[in-house]
Amino acid sequence: MQVRASLREVLQRFQDDERFKNHITYWKTIPAQSARTVPFPDDLDWKIRNTLQQQGISAVYTHQAAAFAHVRQGRNVVTVTPTASGKSLCYHLPVLQRLTEAPETRTLYLFPTKALAQDQKSELQALVEEAGLPIASETYDGDTPSSTRQKIRTAGNIVITNPDMLHTAILPHHTQWVSFFEHLEYVVIDELHTYRGVFGSHVANVLRRLKRIAAYYGGAPQFICTSATIANPQELAERLIEAPVEVVDNNGAPSATKHFLFYNPPVVNHRLNIRRSALLEARDIAQQFLQNRIQTIIFARSRVRVELLLTYLQHRQLGAPPIRAYRGGYLPSERREIERGLRQGDILGVVSTNALELGIDIGQLEACVITGYPGSIASTWQQAGRAGRRQGESVVVLIGGSTPTDQYVLQHPEYFFGRSPETARINPDNLIILVDHLKCAAYELPFTDGERFGGVEVGGILEFLRDAQILHHAQGKWFWMSDAFPAHEISLRSASQENVVIIDITHRGSERVMGEMDRFSALTLLHEEAIYLHHAEQFQVEKLDYAEKKAYVRAVQVDYYTDANLAVELRVLSEDATTPGERIAFGLGEVSVHAMATIFKKIKLETHENIGSGPIHLPAEELHTSAAWMTFSEDLFHQMGPADLEQGLVGLAHVFQHVAPLFVLCDPADLHVVAQRKAVHSGEPTIFLYDRYPGGVGLSEQVYHDFERLLTEAQSVIEDCPCEAGCPACTGMGSARSKLLARTLLNHARQGGGERVG
Repeated sequence: MQVRASLREVLQRFQDDERFKNHITYWKTIPAQSARTVPFPDDLDWKIRNTLQQQGISAVYTHQAAAFAHVRQGRNVVTVTPTASGKSLCYHLPVLQRLTEAPETRTLYLFPTKALAQDQKSELQALVEEAGLPIASETYDGDTPSSTRQKIRTAGNIVITNPDMLHTAILPHHTQWVSFFEHLEYVVIDELHTYRGVFGSHVANVLRRLKRIAAYYGGAPQFICTSATIANPQELAERLIEAPVEVVDNNGAPSATKHFLFYNPPVVNHRLNIRRSALLEARDIAQQFLQNRIQTIIFARSRVRVELLLTYLQHRQLGAPPIRAYRGGYLPSERREIERGLRQGDILGVVSTNALELGIDIGQLEACVITGYPGSIASTWQQAGRAGRRQGESVVVLIGGSTPTDQYVLQHPEYFFGRSPETARINPDNLIILVDHLKCAAYELPFTDGERFGGVEVGGILEFLRDAQILHHAQGKWFWMSDAFPAHEISLRSASQENVVIIDITHRGSERVMGEMDRFSALTLLHEEAIYLHHAEQFQVEKLDYAEKKAYVRAVQVDYYTDANLAVELRVLSEDATTPGERIAFGLGEVSVHAMATIFKKIKLETHENIGSGPIHLPAEELHTSAAWMTFSEDLFHQMGPADLEQGLVGLAHVFQHVAPLFVLCDPADLHVVAQRKAVHSGEPTIFLYDRYPGGVGLSEQVYHDFERLLTEAQSVIEDCPCEAGCPACTGMGSARSKLLARTLLNHARQGGGERVG
C-alpha cells in the first residue's frame, strides 16, 4: 500500500528532486499572522452576539468593527481585505442590527454572479435563523419562481440579486417595488473589484438609475462595499456610487503560512528559447499533490485549457477520488454540485477558469496551481487565496508560459511582490454606455428640464433621443415614447447582446442544452468542425447557426483539439491627439475594428503538434472603440524592405501585446494590439493598441501618455531574452530574424519623438 505524503513532504520533494528544483526560480514563504480582534460593538443586539458566540466567534476582527462603526455613523464604506478574511460580516452585522431596530428597513445585496449570491444567502439565512430574528432574506434572480416574486417585492427585508437582474427586472418595474424603495436604507456591493472595464461602467450607470428611483420615493441609500486588494478602492467606489466613501483596510483576520513558488518550465529548444508547455508542467505538478490526497485547485486561462488539463489528470487518476472542471458555460446545477463536493471533500481536485476566483465557499484547499500568469497582480492573489482559506499551511505554484508577460513576471519577482495591485478603471460617461442607460432611465421615470444623470449634464443627449423619436418633450419633461423595452436590449457584460446556446444532438430524440457561450468567443470555439470540450468529453460542432445563436454538437473521440485564428482589420475614424516627430509619431483617437475567424488548426493531444487545418465561414464582428497608435516614418519602407518591415512590426506588436498590460495595469484581454504595414488612414507603418470594449474605458489613453516608457520596457524584454533570433518569450516565432528586425524598429523609434498636440 502506498504511503501518502503530507504537504510539507511534497514541498521537500520539490526542493530535493532535480526534476523540479532546478526550475523553481523563486520561493517565498509568507509567515502566518495572528488574528487582531476587538470586543463586540456595544450596540450589537444580544441575539446576534449570542449566535456568533455559539458559532465560536467570541470577538470581531478589527476591520469588521471599523466597518460596523462607519455604517452606524451613516457613512458609505468599502472594506478592502484579502480572500477569506470575514468580509461578509462587515455588511451582515450592521444590516441585521438595523433590522432589529427598524423591521421595516429594506436592504439590497448585489453580487456579481448568481453563484456568489446563492452562497451568501445560505450564510445569511443560517445566521438569521440561529438568532431567531424575524427577517426575510430572499434571492431575486432568473431562477426565482414567479409564485414567490410578489412576496419578495412586498415583504423581503433583504433582497439578494445581481446587477443584471437589477438592470432588467427591478428598476424598469419599480412601481411593483414601491414598499421596497420607500424603505431602502442600505445597498451592499460585494466583490467591488469585479466592477471594472465595460462591466463596471455599465454598473455605475445602473447605480445612477437606482439612486434616481430611490430619490423619487424619498430615499437616499447608504452603500456598504467590500473588495479584494486593488490599488484604488476608494477611487473605484466613489466613481461607482458618486459619493464619498470611507476605506477600511486594517485587516485583522489570521492567516496561516503560505508558500508561493515561481516555476519556469525547462527549455526544450535552446536556439529558439522554447519552453515545455505550461499545461503539461501543471499536470505533472498537480499530480504530485493529487496522488497524495492533497485537495488542489488548478487554474487555467481558457475553457479549452481547463478541459485539456482535466483530460490529462483524469487519465492519471483512475480509481481515485474525482477531479472535476469548473468554468462558465456549465449549467448552474452542475456548478452547485461541484462547489458542494469541494466543501464536503468528495472532490479531490478542480480545474477552473477564473470562475472560481471569487469568494464562493469551496472549503479548505491546501494547494493551488496557476497555469500561466493570470494577467494581473490582483487576479493572481485572488486565485492564490483559494488555497489555505482557513488555518492550514498551503502552497501556490505559479507556472510560467513562454510569453513575454509570463517570463517578465517570473524573472522579476520584485514586480509581483513589491508592486501594489492594479488600478481598476471605469468610464461611466462612455457615450455608448451613457446613452443606453439614459434610455432605460427615461423609461423608468421622465426626465425634467435641467436634470442631471449622476454628475452628467444630459440635455443634448435627450434632444438627440427626441429627434430619433425615442423621447417626447412636453411641459418641461422628457417622456419615453418608443414601443421597445430598452433594458432587455442592453448587456452589462459584453459587446454581444446574447449568448450562443450549445445543444448536444448525440442521441436522436433526446437533444439537450449543455451550456452557452458569448458570441465573440463562439467565433473561435464553436465554428463548424471545432472540437468543443465539456467535462473532459469531446464534442464536434456539427453546425453553428450564428443567426439563431445555436450550436449543435455531437460526442466524438479524437486525439486532437482545435484552435482558431482571428483576423483583425482596423480603421481610424478620428484623431483626438497627436505627438508628431521626425521619425516616429504617436496618435490617439476613435477606431473601428472588424474581427473575423479565418482558419482553425487541429492540435494533437499531449505533443501539441499541428496535424491539420481548415477554413471558417462566419461573419465579422465589429467594434467601435478608442486606440493609441505609433506610426513610423515612411522611409522605413526603403531602409528595411516590405517583408522585413512587416516581420519587425509583427514581432514588436507581440512584445507590446504582453508588456503593455503590465504597465497600464490591466488584464491582457482588455487591450489588443494590431500591426499594419500600411495603415489605412496614413499609408505608413503603424502599431495600434486598442481597448477591447465599445467606446473604450481609458486604457489606450494611458498608453498614449506612457508610450516612451512602453518603448523602454519593450526594448528591455528583447535585449534581456537569451534567444538568438526571436522566440515566444520576446518577439514570437515570426521569421528567423524577428528579434533583429524588432530591435531595428525600436532603435528607430527611440531616436525620434515629438511634443504632444491635442
